[in-house]
Amino acid sequence: MTSYARIAGTGSCLPPQRLTNADMVAMLAPRGVETSDEWIVERTGIRARHFVGEGVYASDLAAQACREAMKAAHVQPTEIDLIIVATSTPDMVFPSTATILQHKLGIAGSPAFDVQAVCTGFIYALTVADAMIRSGTASKALVVGAEIFSRLLDFNDRTTCVLFGDGAGAVVLEASESPGILATDIHADGKHTGILCVPGHVSGGQILGDPLLKMDGQAVFKLAVGVLEETARATLAKAGRTTDDIDWLIPHQANIRIMQSTARKLKLPPEKVVVTVDQHGNTSAASIPLALDHAVRQGHVKRGDTLMLEGVGGGFTWGSVLLDF
Repeated sequence: MTSYARIAGTGSCLPPQRLTNADMVAMLAPRGVETSDEWIVERTGIRARHFVGEGVYASDLAAQACREAMKAAHVQPTEIDLIIVATSTPDMVFPSTATILQHKLGIAGSPAFDVQAVCTGFIYALTVADAMIRSGTASKALVVGAEIFSRLLDFNDRTTCVLFGDGAGAVVLEASESPGILATDIHADGKHTGILCVPGHVSGGQILGDPLLKMDGQAVFKLAVGVLEETARATLAKAGRTTDDIDWLIPHQANIRIMQSTARKLKLPPEKVVVTVDQHGNTSAASIPLALDHAVRQGHVKRGDTLMLEGVGGGFTWGSVLLDF
Protein backbone atom coordinates (compact mmCIF):
# COMPACT_ATOMS: atom_id res chain seq x y z
CA MET A 1 0.00 0.00 0.00
CA THR A 2 1.29 3.46 -0.87
CA SER A 3 2.43 5.48 2.13
CA TYR A 4 1.95 9.23 2.20
CA ALA A 5 3.27 11.86 4.62
CA ARG A 6 0.69 13.86 6.55
CA ILE A 7 1.04 16.61 9.16
CA ALA A 8 -0.24 15.21 12.46
CA GLY A 9 0.53 18.19 14.67
CA THR A 10 2.10 21.64 14.76
CA GLY A 11 3.99 23.63 17.37
CA SER A 12 5.97 26.84 17.75
CA CYS A 13 8.14 28.86 20.09
CA LEU A 14 8.76 32.60 20.28
CA PRO A 15 11.26 34.04 22.79
CA PRO A 16 9.58 36.10 25.54
CA GLN A 17 11.42 39.33 24.63
CA ARG A 18 9.19 41.18 22.15
CA LEU A 19 10.51 44.33 20.49
CA THR A 20 8.11 46.71 18.76
CA ASN A 21 9.27 49.11 16.09
CA ALA A 22 9.30 51.81 18.76
CA ASP A 23 11.66 49.65 20.82
CA MET A 24 13.93 49.27 17.81
CA VAL A 25 13.93 53.02 17.17
CA ALA A 26 14.96 53.63 20.79
CA MET A 27 17.66 50.94 20.62
CA LEU A 28 19.16 52.24 17.37
CA ALA A 29 19.07 55.98 18.18
CA PRO A 30 22.22 55.98 20.40
CA ARG A 31 24.08 54.42 17.45
CA GLY A 32 23.05 57.31 15.23
CA VAL A 33 20.85 55.01 13.15
CA GLU A 34 17.62 56.76 12.17
CA THR A 35 14.42 54.86 11.45
CA SER A 36 10.76 55.02 12.41
CA ASP A 37 7.71 52.85 12.85
CA GLU A 38 6.19 54.37 9.71
CA TRP A 39 9.32 53.68 7.63
CA ILE A 40 9.49 50.04 8.74
CA VAL A 41 5.77 49.32 8.34
CA GLU A 42 5.51 50.96 4.92
CA ARG A 43 8.39 48.97 3.45
CA THR A 44 7.97 45.63 5.20
CA GLY A 45 4.70 45.35 7.11
CA ILE A 46 6.67 44.48 10.26
CA ARG A 47 5.50 45.93 13.58
CA ALA A 48 7.29 43.67 16.09
CA ARG A 49 9.73 40.80 16.42
CA HIS A 50 11.14 38.54 19.15
CA PHE A 51 14.80 38.26 20.23
CA VAL A 52 16.36 35.59 22.41
CA GLY A 53 18.31 36.32 25.57
CA GLU A 54 21.85 35.27 26.41
CA GLY A 55 22.47 31.54 26.65
CA VAL A 56 19.50 30.56 24.48
CA TYR A 57 20.19 28.51 21.34
CA ALA A 58 18.28 27.34 18.28
CA SER A 59 17.93 23.86 19.80
CA ASP A 60 16.19 25.36 22.85
CA LEU A 61 13.57 27.07 20.70
CA ALA A 62 13.25 23.95 18.55
CA ALA A 63 12.73 21.71 21.59
CA GLN A 64 9.76 23.75 22.84
CA ALA A 65 8.20 23.85 19.36
CA CYS A 66 8.67 20.09 18.98
CA ARG A 67 7.08 19.34 22.35
CA GLU A 68 4.02 21.36 21.33
CA ALA A 69 3.84 19.60 17.97
CA MET A 70 4.15 16.14 19.54
CA LYS A 71 1.44 17.02 22.07
CA ALA A 72 -0.87 18.15 19.27
CA ALA A 73 -0.12 14.95 17.32
CA HIS A 74 -0.55 12.71 20.41
CA VAL A 75 2.90 11.29 19.74
CA GLN A 76 5.51 10.30 22.32
CA PRO A 77 9.21 11.13 21.80
CA THR A 78 10.02 7.42 21.66
CA GLU A 79 7.85 7.12 18.52
CA ILE A 80 9.92 9.67 16.54
CA ASP A 81 12.25 7.98 14.05
CA LEU A 82 13.54 11.00 12.10
CA ILE A 83 14.51 14.57 13.02
CA ILE A 84 15.33 17.25 10.44
CA VAL A 85 16.17 20.79 11.55
CA ALA A 86 16.24 23.64 9.04
CA THR A 87 18.52 26.39 10.35
CA SER A 88 21.12 28.93 9.31
CA THR A 89 21.98 29.67 12.95
CA PRO A 90 23.09 26.32 14.42
CA ASP A 91 24.11 25.92 18.06
CA MET A 92 27.71 25.23 16.99
CA VAL A 93 29.81 24.40 13.93
CA PHE A 94 29.21 20.70 14.60
CA PRO A 95 27.53 18.47 15.54
CA SER A 96 24.20 19.31 13.97
CA THR A 97 21.56 21.18 15.90
CA ALA A 98 19.28 18.22 15.16
CA THR A 99 21.41 15.85 17.25
CA ILE A 100 21.49 18.34 20.13
CA LEU A 101 17.71 18.69 19.84
CA GLN A 102 17.35 14.91 19.74
CA HIS A 103 19.11 14.59 23.10
CA LYS A 104 17.06 17.42 24.66
CA LEU A 105 13.89 15.58 23.67
CA GLY A 106 15.11 12.29 25.19
CA ILE A 107 15.32 10.52 21.84
CA ALA A 108 18.19 8.29 20.74
CA GLY A 109 19.00 6.15 17.72
CA SER A 110 16.93 7.83 15.02
CA PRO A 111 18.64 9.72 12.19
CA ALA A 112 18.93 13.43 12.92
CA PHE A 113 20.47 16.07 10.67
CA ASP A 114 20.32 19.73 9.66
CA VAL A 115 19.26 21.24 6.34
CA GLN A 116 20.72 24.62 5.35
CA ALA A 117 18.71 26.44 2.70
CA VAL A 118 18.23 29.68 4.66
CA CYS A 119 14.63 30.95 4.42
CA THR A 120 13.60 28.03 2.18
CA GLY A 121 14.99 25.56 4.71
CA PHE A 122 11.65 24.34 6.05
CA ILE A 123 10.40 23.64 2.52
CA TYR A 124 13.58 21.68 1.79
CA ALA A 125 13.27 19.77 5.08
CA LEU A 126 9.61 18.89 4.44
CA THR A 127 10.55 17.65 0.96
CA VAL A 128 13.28 15.38 2.34
CA ALA A 129 11.09 14.05 5.17
CA ASP A 130 8.24 13.40 2.72
CA ALA A 131 10.56 11.35 0.50
CA MET A 132 11.89 9.34 3.45
CA ILE A 133 8.41 8.55 4.73
CA ARG A 134 7.16 7.59 1.28
CA SER A 135 10.15 5.27 0.88
CA GLY A 136 9.46 3.60 4.21
CA THR A 137 12.68 4.87 5.80
CA ALA A 138 10.73 6.72 8.49
CA SER A 139 7.19 6.71 9.87
CA LYS A 140 7.07 9.64 12.31
CA ALA A 141 9.30 12.65 11.73
CA LEU A 142 9.92 15.95 13.47
CA VAL A 143 10.51 18.66 10.87
CA VAL A 144 11.65 21.92 12.44
CA GLY A 145 12.66 25.43 11.42
CA ALA A 146 14.64 27.20 14.16
CA GLU A 147 16.53 30.47 13.89
CA ILE A 148 18.32 33.09 15.99
CA PHE A 149 18.95 35.79 13.40
CA SER A 150 19.30 38.54 16.01
CA ARG A 151 22.91 37.42 16.47
CA LEU A 152 23.72 37.94 12.78
CA LEU A 153 22.39 41.48 12.47
CA ASP A 154 24.37 44.64 11.83
CA PHE A 155 22.63 47.19 14.07
CA ASN A 156 24.29 50.00 12.14
CA ASP A 157 22.36 49.00 8.99
CA ARG A 158 18.76 50.12 9.25
CA THR A 159 17.81 48.37 6.00
CA THR A 160 18.38 44.90 7.51
CA CYS A 161 18.46 45.03 11.32
CA VAL A 162 14.74 45.84 11.62
CA LEU A 163 13.67 42.93 9.42
CA PHE A 164 14.58 39.79 11.30
CA GLY A 165 13.52 37.96 14.44
CA ASP A 166 14.05 34.72 16.34
CA GLY A 167 11.76 31.72 16.74
CA ALA A 168 11.03 28.11 15.90
CA GLY A 169 8.20 26.15 14.34
CA ALA A 170 7.76 22.39 14.06
CA VAL A 171 5.48 19.75 12.63
CA VAL A 172 5.09 16.04 13.23
CA LEU A 173 4.96 14.38 9.83
CA GLU A 174 3.68 10.82 9.87
CA ALA A 175 2.98 8.01 7.42
CA SER A 176 -0.62 7.86 6.29
CA GLU A 177 -2.72 5.83 3.89
CA SER A 178 -4.42 9.01 2.70
CA PRO A 179 -2.53 11.81 0.94
CA GLY A 180 -1.14 14.69 2.98
CA ILE A 181 1.76 16.19 1.08
CA LEU A 182 0.61 16.18 -2.55
CA ALA A 183 3.65 17.61 -4.35
CA THR A 184 6.87 19.51 -3.70
CA ASP A 185 9.20 21.66 -5.79
CA ILE A 186 12.65 22.92 -4.74
CA HIS A 187 15.38 24.87 -6.56
CA ALA A 188 18.62 26.80 -6.09
CA ASP A 189 20.87 29.07 -8.16
CA GLY A 190 24.24 29.88 -6.61
CA LYS A 191 24.97 32.79 -8.94
CA HIS A 192 22.82 34.94 -6.64
CA THR A 193 24.90 34.20 -3.50
CA GLY A 194 25.98 37.81 -3.05
CA ILE A 195 22.54 39.39 -2.75
CA LEU A 196 21.78 37.72 0.60
CA CYS A 197 24.56 36.22 2.69
CA VAL A 198 26.64 36.20 5.87
CA PRO A 199 30.13 36.00 4.35
CA GLY A 200 32.18 35.16 7.46
CA HIS A 201 33.65 31.85 8.63
CA VAL A 202 35.76 30.41 11.45
CA SER A 203 39.42 29.62 10.89
CA GLY A 204 42.21 29.11 13.41
CA GLY A 205 40.01 30.23 16.28
CA GLN A 206 39.12 33.52 14.63
CA ILE A 207 36.27 34.87 12.52
CA LEU A 208 37.44 35.60 8.98
CA GLY A 209 35.37 37.80 6.71
CA ASP A 210 32.20 39.57 7.85
CA PRO A 211 29.93 37.56 10.19
CA LEU A 212 26.96 39.94 9.80
CA LEU A 213 24.05 39.69 7.39
CA LYS A 214 24.31 41.47 4.03
CA MET A 215 21.36 41.96 1.69
CA ASP A 216 20.57 43.74 -1.56
CA GLY A 217 16.90 44.31 -0.83
CA GLN A 218 15.83 45.38 -4.31
CA ALA A 219 17.54 42.42 -5.97
CA VAL A 220 15.98 40.00 -3.48
CA PHE A 221 12.52 41.49 -3.98
CA LYS A 222 12.72 41.29 -7.76
CA LEU A 223 13.91 37.70 -7.79
CA ALA A 224 11.58 36.51 -5.03
CA VAL A 225 8.31 37.61 -6.65
CA GLY A 226 9.08 35.80 -9.89
CA VAL A 227 10.30 32.48 -8.49
CA LEU A 228 7.54 32.22 -5.90
CA GLU A 229 4.85 32.32 -8.59
CA GLU A 230 6.78 29.85 -10.74
CA THR A 231 7.31 27.30 -7.99
CA ALA A 232 3.71 27.49 -6.81
CA ARG A 233 2.41 26.81 -10.31
CA ALA A 234 4.93 23.99 -10.80
CA THR A 235 3.78 22.28 -7.61
CA LEU A 236 0.13 22.66 -8.54
CA ALA A 237 0.85 21.09 -11.94
CA LYS A 238 2.62 18.12 -10.32
CA ALA A 239 -0.39 17.56 -8.06
CA GLY A 240 -2.97 18.03 -10.81
CA ARG A 241 -4.51 20.93 -8.90
CA THR A 242 -5.21 24.59 -9.68
CA THR A 243 -5.09 27.80 -7.68
CA ASP A 244 -8.84 27.40 -7.12
CA ASP A 245 -8.03 24.40 -4.91
CA ILE A 246 -5.89 26.46 -2.50
CA ASP A 247 -7.64 27.29 0.77
CA TRP A 248 -4.61 28.97 2.34
CA LEU A 249 -1.35 30.38 1.04
CA ILE A 250 1.31 30.26 3.77
CA PRO A 251 4.36 32.02 2.35
CA HIS A 252 7.73 32.75 3.91
CA GLN A 253 7.13 35.80 6.09
CA ALA A 254 9.81 38.15 4.74
CA ASN A 255 8.03 41.22 3.48
CA ILE A 256 4.32 41.96 3.18
CA ARG A 257 4.79 43.43 -0.30
CA ILE A 258 6.38 40.23 -1.62
CA MET A 259 3.57 38.19 -0.10
CA GLN A 260 0.84 40.42 -1.53
CA SER A 261 2.46 40.46 -4.96
CA THR A 262 2.71 36.67 -5.04
CA ALA A 263 -0.94 36.31 -4.03
CA ARG A 264 -2.00 38.70 -6.80
CA LYS A 265 -0.02 36.75 -9.39
CA LEU A 266 -1.73 33.55 -8.25
CA LYS A 267 -5.09 35.37 -8.24
CA LEU A 268 -5.63 34.58 -4.55
CA PRO A 269 -7.56 37.09 -2.41
CA PRO A 270 -5.78 38.62 0.62
CA GLU A 271 -8.06 36.77 3.02
CA LYS A 272 -6.53 33.46 1.87
CA VAL A 273 -3.00 34.51 2.84
CA VAL A 274 -1.69 33.71 6.34
CA VAL A 275 0.23 36.75 7.60
CA THR A 276 2.39 36.82 10.74
CA VAL A 277 5.27 38.97 9.49
CA ASP A 278 3.74 41.96 11.27
CA GLN A 279 4.29 40.32 14.68
CA HIS A 280 7.23 37.98 14.05
CA GLY A 281 9.38 39.75 11.48
CA ASN A 282 11.44 37.54 9.17
CA THR A 283 12.37 34.40 11.12
CA SER A 284 13.97 32.70 8.10
CA ALA A 285 13.46 28.90 8.15
CA ALA A 286 11.14 29.22 11.15
CA SER A 287 8.69 31.59 9.49
CA ILE A 288 6.52 29.11 7.56
CA PRO A 289 6.00 26.61 10.42
CA LEU A 290 5.44 29.51 12.84
CA ALA A 291 2.77 30.93 10.54
CA LEU A 292 1.22 27.48 10.06
CA ASP A 293 1.01 26.81 13.79
CA HIS A 294 -0.44 30.27 14.42
CA ALA A 295 -3.14 29.71 11.78
CA VAL A 296 -3.98 26.27 13.16
CA ARG A 297 -4.24 27.45 16.76
CA GLN A 298 -6.32 30.48 15.74
CA GLY A 299 -8.80 28.09 14.11
CA HIS A 300 -8.22 29.42 10.60
CA VAL A 301 -6.51 26.36 9.08
CA LYS A 302 -8.66 23.28 9.60
CA ARG A 303 -8.44 19.60 8.77
CA GLY A 304 -9.23 19.03 5.10
CA ASP A 305 -7.91 22.43 3.98
CA THR A 306 -5.47 22.53 1.08
CA LEU A 307 -2.37 24.58 1.85
CA MET A 308 0.32 26.04 -0.38
CA LEU A 309 3.55 26.61 1.54
CA GLU A 310 6.33 28.47 -0.26
CA GLY A 311 9.64 30.06 0.55
CA VAL A 312 12.59 31.89 -0.96
CA GLY A 313 15.96 32.60 0.61
CA GLY A 314 19.70 33.02 0.37
CA GLY A 315 21.61 30.76 -1.93
CA PHE A 316 19.49 31.67 -3.84
CA THR A 317 16.96 28.97 -2.91
CA TRP A 318 13.23 28.66 -3.44
CA GLY A 319 10.49 26.05 -3.34
CA SER A 320 6.96 25.09 -2.41
CA VAL A 321 4.86 22.31 -0.92
CA LEU A 322 1.18 21.62 -1.61
CA LEU A 323 -0.60 19.57 1.03
CA ASP A 324 -3.98 18.53 2.31
CA PHE A 325 -4.08 19.33 6.01
